Amino acid sequence: MTAALVAGLLAGYGIAVPVGAVATYLVSLTARTSLRTGVCSALGVATADGLYALVAALGGSALAAALRPVLVPLRWASALVLVFLAVRGAVTAVRHYRNHRPATRSTPPPPSPARACLALLGITLLNPTTVIYFAALVLGTRATDAVSPLEQGVFVLAAFAASASWQLLLAGGGALLGRLLTGLRGRLVTALVSSGVILLLAVRMLL
Repeated sequence: MTAALVAGLLAGYGIAVPVGAVATYLVSLTARTSLRTGVCSALGVATADGLYALVAALGGSALAAALRPVLVPLRWASALVLVFLAVRGAVTAVRHYRNHRPATRSTPPPPSPARACLALLGITLLNPTTVIYFAALVLGTRATDAVSPLEQGVFVLAAFAASASWQLLLAGGGALLGRLLTGLRGRLVTALVSSGVILLLAVRMLL
């Protein structure tokens, strides 16, 4: 039981800690909206990690073979979604800066916490790296004896908890960033940097 708990925690932190495009967007979104929206978005990312951990724990070796034919379409879909988010964020930031005022009524309202949660859940589910990571981890560490359903459940819950704790930390950092950089120039710079990083990571995903 303890081994399954430790393995799940290490697996969750292993996939969550490296800051990629999703983490960058999470921080940027929280900075532009609110901590509540960031928390819901963080839980959306962690839910996707937990679902993939569950699929990997139950699927075993059949998982990797089943995903092989759709890896390229999934990678392209994920990259295109990230590019869209990066371009829209940069264009909106530049428009607000040129108007010399914050968002007006003509600007689309920020996403609700529920919508942000679903959006981050969908973006993370489109990333095949997560499921391949968990599948490889489960296959590489599985002992010769059968793993009990209880141990599988502990592994999945621990992976979810680890991912959630890290994503919530990122959301808290985004909320703090939003409080510190309240000026027009600060918001423009952070939005452009965030969009640039997301674009680079999307290109790297395709390469």
